[in-house]
Amino acid sequence: MTYSAKGELVTPSPSAHAYAFSMSNYLTSKGATGVVEITNWHYVGKRTSIFTILAEVRHKMKKHIERTFPKSLVAEAQALLIGVQDQMEDELQRAYQKLGITHLFAISGLHVALMSWLFFEGLLRIRVRKEMATIVLLILLPVYGVIAGGAPSVWRAVSVVELMMLLRFFKWVLSIDDALAISFIGFVLLEPGVIFQIGFQLSYLATASLLYSGIIFKQTRTWLGRSFFITFVCQLLVYPLLLHHFYELSLSSFFVNIVFVPLFSFIILPFNMIAFVLSYLSLPLANVLFVGYEPLRNWLTEVIFYMQELPWQLWSPGKPSIWLSCVAMLSVLVSFYYLEIKRFRKAILILVIPVIWIHLAPMLYNETKITFLNVGQGDSIVIELPFRRAVYVIDTGGVLRFEQESWKKADSPYEVGKQVVVPFLKGKGIRTIDIFIASHADADHIEGAEEVLQEINMKEIHVTPGSLNEPLMDDLLREANKRHIPIKEKMKGTSWHVGDTDFYYLWPDDALYEGNDDSLVLYMQQKAFTALFTGDLEQYGEQQLIKRYGPLLANLTLLKAGHHGSKTSSTEAFVELLQPQLTVFSAGLHNRYGHPHEEVVQRFVSRDLVTWTTGVNGSIEIRIRDNRWSVSVNEKGLVQ
Repeated sequence: MTYSAKGELVTPSPSAHAYAFSMSNYLTSKGATGVVEITNWHYVGKRTSIFTILAEVRHKMKKHIERTFPKSLVAEAQALLIGVQDQMEDELQRAYQKLGITHLFAISGLHVALMSWLFFEGLLRIRVRKEMATIVLLILLPVYGVIAGGAPSVWRAVSVVELMMLLRFFKWVLSIDDALAISFIGFVLLEPGVIFQIGFQLSYLATASLLYSGIIFKQTRTWLGRSFFITFVCQLLVYPLLLHHFYELSLSSFFVNIVFVPLFSFIILPFNMIAFVLSYLSLPLANVLFVGYEPLRNWLTEVIFYMQELPWQLWSPGKPSIWLSCVAMLSVLVSFYYLEIKRFRKAILILVIPVIWIHLAPMLYNETKITFLNVGQGDSIVIELPFRRAVYVIDTGGVLRFEQESWKKADSPYEVGKQVVVPFLKGKGIRTIDIFIASHADADHIEGAEEVLQEINMKEIHVTPGSLNEPLMDDLLREANKRHIPIKEKMKGTSWHVGDTDFYYLWPDDALYEGNDDSLVLYMQQKAFTALFTGDLEQYGEQQLIKRYGPLLANLTLLKAGHHGSKTSSTEAFVELLQPQLTVFSAGLHNRYGHPHEEVVQRFVSRDLVTWTTGVNGSIEIRIRDNRWSVSVNEKGLVQ
C-alpha cells in the first residue's frame, strides 16, 4: 500500500553506551538516511508488483505453517523454510546462542543448495531436459531468495549459485572463489552499507574459510575428523568478529556443531521441507509424520536446554580493541598455514597468545572506574576497582510499565537489564559482579536485575532491610535462589576495604522498609576522592545524613543525586554542605516527571557546581587514579 506522508527528519537517538545498540549504525547498514517523525499521512492506493506478490506468497506460507504444523514445530519450520524467526521463544533462542548453533536457523548456503538440488533432480526425474531445468532453476532461485526473507546469507548463496549456473550454461569456466568475490563486490556496489551488517560479514567470512581450507580437511579421512575440522576452521576464522560484535564466544560450539550440523542438514531441514509439501498435498499424511517426529523434536529441545545449563559454555572477554582484533585475525590466518604443513604445536601457540592477551586485557588497567549508565528513567551504576580486584553494581534500571491498548504492546517488551546493562558488562569483559547492591524496591532501580543475574555471575546481593517483602523483589529473589546467590540485608555501619578504597553504608538505620527514604546509601573513599550514592533518598533521609555525618560529607567529590533530581531531594542544606565537584542525575530524556527538576538544578548552578544528566549527556564514566580524576561521556569528549 502506498501512503503520502508528511514529517520531519530527526536525529536518531544516541546509543546508551559504547557497547549498546546504535540506531545510527543500524540505519547506515540498511542504506537508510535517517528517521522521519510522521505528522500526518493519507492513503494513496495499492500497487501490485512481483515483490508484493512474493510478499503475499510468503505471508500465506507463514499462515499455512501456523495452521497445519503442531504448535511446538511452527517456529522451527518458519525459521528454516521462509526465514521468519518472530515466533521463536527468547529462552530457546538464548540456548541456541550459548551452544553456538543459532546459524542453523538462518537460511543460507545449506538451504539454497539443498533446495536447488531437490528441485533440479525432481525436474530431471520427470524427464525435463537438463538445459531447461537449469533455466527454470535460474528463474526460481531469486524468487526463493525473496520468499526466504532476503537476508545477506540467502543472497550470497543465491548469487553464487546463479552465477556458476549461468556461466556453465554459456560454457564459461569460473572458479567458486571468483564467483564468491564477484558476489561480494556486487553486493557492496549495490548497497554499500551492507558491509556493516553482521550477517553479511559472517556469511562471507565463513564461506571463505571453507573454500580455502581444503588441504586441512584432507588431513583426516574419517567423517568425525572432517566434521570437527570444518567446525573448527569456521568458528576460528570468525571468532575475532564475534567478539567485536557480541563480546562473547560459545566454547561448546566447537564440539556441539559436529553433531548438530549433520542433524539439521540431513534430518531436520529435509523433514520440514517434506512435511511442508505434504501439508499441501495430503494433510492427514503430514499429520502421521508429525505424530512420530514431534516427540523426538521436543526431546531434542529438552536436551538443548539441559546442555546450555552446563558451566563454562561462554567465553566473555569483552570487546577487544580494533588493533587487538586484527592481531587475533592475523594469528588465525598464520595458524591455518601451520596446520596445512602439519606444524600443530606452532599453530596452537600462535592461536593461544592473542587469546590470552584478549582475556587479560580488561584486567590490566590501574585506575578505578565509576560508570553511570544511561538506562532512561532509572539508576544503574558500575564501579570497577583497579586490576579488576572487585566489581560492584548499584541497581540495574528498569521500566515503569503502564497499561496500554493491546495493539500498542510490543511482541518483545523492552528490557533495560537485557538490552542496556548486560551488553555494557559483557562489552567491558565483566564476568563476575562481586556485590550487587539493590538500593531499594522500585521498578526503575531493580526490574532489570533478574536479566542481569541470568547472564552475569554474582557473588552476593545487598538489599535494604525489609525490602525483600515487596512484590517487585520476587523475580530477583527467585533467580538468586535458583543460582544459590546469598542475599544479605545491610544497613548503616557495614563497611569493607579493597586496596586503597573504602566503602561504608551510611543509611538506613532501622529494619522497617517504608520506601525511598530507606534507600541503601553508599559512601566511597579512595585517597582524596569521595563519592556518595544515594538511591532515591529524599528530604528526611538527607536531613539524617547531615545530622549524623556532616563533617564526613562536606566538600564531596562526586554525588549521585537522590531520586533522579526530584523536588523532594537535593535540599538546600544538603547541597550547601556537600558542595560536590560533580553531581550526576540519573534521569531519562524528556521523562514524564520533569526530572531533574529545574529548581533542584538551580541549587547547584547558583553555587557554580557542575551537574550532568544521563538522559542528556549519555552514560558518564569517571576515572580515578591516585589523586587525579577525569570524566567522559560514552567514551568521548574527555573533560578534566
